[in-house]
Amino acid sequence: MQKNLKQFGETLKQFRIRKQLSLRDICGMVDYDPSNWSKIERGVIPPPADEAILKKWAQVLGVGHDWRRFVDDAKVAQGVIPQDILSQSDMVKCLPAFFRTLRNKKPTREYIKTILELLKNA
Repeated sequence: MQKNLKQFGETLKQFRIRKQLSLRDICGMVDYDPSNWSKIERGVIPPPADEAILKKWAQVLGVGHDWRRFVDDAKVAQGVIPQDILSQSDMVKCLPAFFRTLRNKKPTREYIKTILELLKNA
């Protein structure tokens, strides 16, 4: 997870620098503590969990149409699954197979059939 924190922090810093904003400037614009913002940029602490805050950051930083990815990257840095995924029960049923695939473990044929059926009906 530390790698994800650092990666998100670097992305956040790049967006801030592109907008030519100092740490204090951006924090004044989004009403956030400069010390904590700095810690996020350095990968010391995770970004906030509140999507409204992350959306505001994305807007002020000029992330544009890619704001969803920005929020998803923040969720990865936090080590959590985005709420919009968790709210879809069919999607949640697919997660164990997805995790096994990431771990290089093969699911059973029956489980594959179940997943395919879920995908067809999605």
